[in-house]
Amino acid sequence: MSGLRFRSLSVTAAASAGVTLIAATVASVTVAHAAVAGARPHPLSGTAPVTARDASARAPTHRPTPKRSPRAVAPPRPEEITVSAQASATGMTGAVPGGGLMPRQTAPYARNTITRDYIAAQSPTTNVLNLVRNTPGVVVATADPTGATDRMSVSMRGMNQNEIGYEFEGMNPSDVLYYSPASSTWADTENIGSITVSPGSPDLMAPTFSAVGGLISATMRSPSPKAGGLADFTFGGNDLEREFIRGETGEIGHSGFRSYASFSNTTATNWRGPGGLNRWHVDFKGERTWGDGNSISPFMSYNDVTENLYTYPTLAQWRQYGDSYNYAPNFTGSNTDYYKFHQYEWRHAHAGVQAHLNLGHGLALAVTPYLYDVDGTLNGATALSRTGSYLGSEPAGILQFPPGAGGRVSNQAAAVSVDHFTESTFGLNTALTWTHHHNALSLGYWYSYVNYTEDPSYSLPGANGQAANLWGRYPVLTQDGRRLLQWNAHVIQQLNALTLQDTYRALDDRLTVSAGLKAVMMTRMATNLIPGATYATGFSDFQPLPRVAISYQATPHDQVYVNGTTAFREAAAVTPSIDMFSVATGRMTSAHSSDIKPEYSIAEEIGFRHYGAFNLTVSLFNYNFTNRQVTSNQLVNGTTITSSLNGGGQTTRGASAEFSLPAWHHVAPYLSGQYLHATIDNDIAAGGDYLPTRGKSAVLTPTFMGSIGLSYDDGSLFGNFSFNYVDSQYTTFMDDQSMPAYKTANVSLGYRLHSVGALKRPQIQLNLINVGDARYLSGAWGLTSNAVATRGIYGHMVAASQPTYITGGKFSGVVSLTTGF
Repeated sequence: MSGLRFRSLSVTAAASAGVTLIAATVASVTVAHAAVAGARPHPLSGTAPVTARDASARAPTHRPTPKRSPRAVAPPRPEEITVSAQASATGMTGAVPGGGLMPRQTAPYARNTITRDYIAAQSPTTNVLNLVRNTPGVVVATADPTGATDRMSVSMRGMNQNEIGYEFEGMNPSDVLYYSPASSTWADTENIGSITVSPGSPDLMAPTFSAVGGLISATMRSPSPKAGGLADFTFGGNDLEREFIRGETGEIGHSGFRSYASFSNTTATNWRGPGGLNRWHVDFKGERTWGDGNSISPFMSYNDVTENLYTYPTLAQWRQYGDSYNYAPNFTGSNTDYYKFHQYEWRHAHAGVQAHLNLGHGLALAVTPYLYDVDGTLNGATALSRTGSYLGSEPAGILQFPPGAGGRVSNQAAAVSVDHFTESTFGLNTALTWTHHHNALSLGYWYSYVNYTEDPSYSLPGANGQAANLWGRYPVLTQDGRRLLQWNAHVIQQLNALTLQDTYRALDDRLTVSAGLKAVMMTRMATNLIPGATYATGFSDFQPLPRVAISYQATPHDQVYVNGTTAFREAAAVTPSIDMFSVATGRMTSAHSSDIKPEYSIAEEIGFRHYGAFNLTVSLFNYNFTNRQVTSNQLVNGTTITSSLNGGGQTTRGASAEFSLPAWHHVAPYLSGQYLHATIDNDIAAGGDYLPTRGKSAVLTPTFMGSIGLSYDDGSLFGNFSFNYVDSQYTTFMDDQSMPAYKTANVSLGYRLHSVGALKRPQIQLNLINVGDARYLSGAWGLTSNAVATRGIYGHMVAASQPTYITGGKFSGVVSLTTGF
């Protein structure tokens, strides 16, 4: 374990050294760089998260006469909110409609931005996915009331988190094989500047290819021009303790460069069952601007989290045991449900640099190189036979059990499954935009290289239940000295994407027409060294993704838009690329796919926005899917196996809306809701037959969902209330089992004091999570085709299999003491 820790820390040190070198280089840039400026550059959509500074820069401003150079045109891009006043050290202003949930949008597709006004009112322990739960069409399934864990999932318009694209500081921060966002690793909540949700309409320039369900993009706050910082101390139920501190350099000399770095440490016990969580996190961001629209911004984050897992009950287990269905607190010598056998530790490092350069003559260039590295292990447990186990398809002989290993019952032993994996990614996302008269032409290029390894092994515990090593350092060996592995996979994935987009503005910029094409070329090659498995597999894919969007600003207060988009996603996980075998029988349990069909969607959307005495947005949408893929999980030989279930064709239609009023006597209300109708278009293969699923409702698509929000902020006293309702959701393709509807409510209350000496606006904040202590299932962990034995259309009986669920967290209270300095 020490070697692996040294490896992870060396990655962090290297990233930090790289960022330090970048910062030193940026700080040394002289005024001569400003000579590059000729015309204001266009902040390129999707290439990097657009800062408040970029959002105010429309397009190049030409010096010649209006006849020779009419108003320049900029293609549609994400909006960010610029607020100059600051009511607190945490960034709350009380100025954004809907308590920070409904700032003005002008994009030609549905968008929602969550600002600091809302983010700062939530528990500091939460993460990006939890913060988007009140936006229209978003369902967040959490396993922990504080939001400190990534054992959760999110869906938008009925599409799960593996079908959503993610962008953080201009990079793709997610696991590109499993599409897992792990958003708690991105940045601490205090450092998140804004979050933008684009349901169903992935940005063409964004560095993602899996955004069938839309895009979630987050940016870090900009460094302060003055030296100072922020300190935050949090306490709560389940022994929650968290410390956070951020230091701001302010502008260093007269270089124009400013930065900040922060550190946090979080510990807590599980709200149900034994075990707990420990997380420590580091963030860094720098920024320098010069000339007319030039900027460069390096960032880095490192996250190390260790957590004991929660169980995922079936519906019958939930009804019988409720919250008491947990892992065992003690080791009896043979039980595989001992809680210390079921945990994970992940170490994530993100680093990147965003550069925006004004090249003059209407040309603007954005470049974002980035690195992503994760070293992790996910542990489970199984009963291992010393003489009857298999390595792939070959008998393993008599396993070499180390002396003193506990847990033996005759020929059986309780063994810990050590699913160790590493993933290293290098990416480069660029875009060049030329703006001339009423037209803007953008050319983008994205390259991504992924190196992934995974080799689940086994480790035996001692009599006290402590495994020899939870990172695979002392594995169980076969009779001839080989490691007893479930598979031994190595995956290399390379991706090249070219994007061409053109935008034309007319009628004094009231009419905007945009069209573009993204061509994605991807190659994935895999090897598996397990006996009996196909050694090498792979495929190459080419996908053209056209898109068109039209927007018309009918009045200064009213906008209508329509768009048509396409998107695709390859099958999730390493499972489709390798053969898997049962350690207990040697039989193949899962074969690699020689004909992997990607999920593909065609979507249309029409929307309306009004901003004024009241704010209202309405969106109507339609999706047609082919090879709809639904990600599911199950435990096999103690290891979590993630696979994609092909749901065939699907049609999804619905409407979403949100409403808010400007603050009145410091009170700001907010409402959002969605209606969804999703059906399966064909019969689905299962159990050697086809199930009669045509016309049935799609899984995990609640018909109704809604949110009510109410915020208050008079500069000293502030608070926030939110209520969420999620309708029942089917968890099998046959619609023979569903997850019950549920309702939750959260409350936050706080008070700011006046500055005292070096302490700037100290405050105390109370967050009450799941007020009313609702006991509910928040989401599905493992989906199945049918929960009741069913006869297929060709007469074969398809055996039943039970879905498993995520148990929603109970009531919890969190108190935070915060001050600037």
